[in-house]
Amino acid sequence: MSFTIWVDADACPKPIKALVFRASDRLHIPVFLVANGFLQNPPHPHVSVVQVSKGFDVADNVILERMNPGDLVVTQDVPLASEVVEAGGLAVNPRGTWYDKESVKAYLRRRNEREEMREAGMISGGPAPFSAKDTQQFARVFDQFLARLKR
Repeated sequence: MSFTIWVDADACPKPIKALVFRASDRLHIPVFLVANGFLQNPPHPHVSVVQVSKGFDVADNVILERMNPGDLVVTQDVPLASEVVEAGGLAVNPRGTWYDKESVKAYLRRRNEREEMREAGMISGGPAPFSAKDTQQFARVFDQFLARLKR
């Protein structure tokens, strides 16, 4: 296995980071947590923190500049996921949804439609709170992904 995991860490739930850290420890996969805010460097030998300056899309841009084709990016940012897939990377959100070239277009379109509706005052709020079920779904798809790589 020769790939890196990039985590868009500012909004990534702690249970998802914990799952990624355990996989990193077990399989010696390098992980980079990219964040605008301060993050304590976790006590895991293959996990590093990349703290970037505050600003719109700064963390996203660092991930895109440093990732390689075949790397995995964990993000709930659909525009970032779209760019990752376009660059040959793999993208999954913390709720366990994989983005590929076809699905990411649909997610991006829905995201943009919802944003327009929010701006027009037609809807309010965001996604449902992150739940244990979301963690289980991420764990399931992440484990399947790792198992396929080991073959």
